[in-house]
Amino acid sequence: MLKSQALQELKQELHISHSQIFVYLHCSLKYQFMYVEAIPPARLSIALSFGSAIHVCEEKYYRSLMDKNYLEPLNILEELFADYLSLELDHSDIPVIYKKEAPNKDSAIELGKKLLKVFYESVDLTGIQIIGVELPLSAKLYTPEGEATELNLIGMIDLLLRDQNGELIVIDHKTAAKAKSQSAVDEDMQFTAYSYLLAANKYVFPTADINCRMDVLRKLKKPKIEYYYTVRTASDRKRFSKIASMVLTAIESRIFMPQKSWMCSDCGYTDVCSKW
Repeated sequence: MLKSQALQELKQELHISHSQIFVYLHCSLKYQFMYVEAIPPARLSIALSFGSAIHVCEEKYYRSLMDKNYLEPLNILEELFADYLSLELDHSDIPVIYKKEAPNKDSAIELGKKLLKVFYESVDLTGIQIIGVELPLSAKLYTPEGEATELNLIGMIDLLLRDQNGELIVIDHKTAAKAKSQSAVDEDMQFTAYSYLLAANKYVFPTADINCRMDVLRKLKKPKIEYYYTVRTASDRKRFSKIASMVLTAIESRIFMPQKSWMCSDCGYTDVCSKW
């Protein structure tokens, strides 16, 4: 099933996603602009389209291996990246903010090809089974008192593997200019949301730990890939459920306010925020 089709099916339910929870926690006013009022952003960071284009290529690589046991040639992935990114940028009605590492479309395409080469040469699936690629999951959210809400948590796991010991490994693909800190990876709520979805859908026992790995392609002059490992426990999932429940309560109460952070520099809502 295509990713877009799977997402659309999940969105037919009353739902909230990790992305929505993340946005609310980091700036509830941005959540209001995006999801309540559906205001189009005034500008778009190249990082979003760039990351999506890399994701599409990684998906094609792993899906070809899982479905057809076929290794996509690197040049095919490079062409896919260039076509996808060009389409995104050329047909955008929103001004694009470029970055130092990619100041225009051509340089972004060249950087993307370099990152894909690093990715392509780094993959080692010896003894590893691919369980899912862009795996869509949905699970009921509960209140801290254990009562079911009307909303489901929905999410799409980038990559799910099983190692030679039979343990699941959740993979999240990222592109970034800066290195991640281990503490940031350990606190990353996206992994906790994935863990919640996997446990709720009986991929693991309710009390089981889930191994996670963040694969980060660094956007450097000489690109490289970095791997960060972390674990999510049943306690993490319980805490996530409480946080999600509180976010839902706050949204229903229409509690929206601005929150200054490092994300403001790339935000497409700075103009409307300043007038709030």
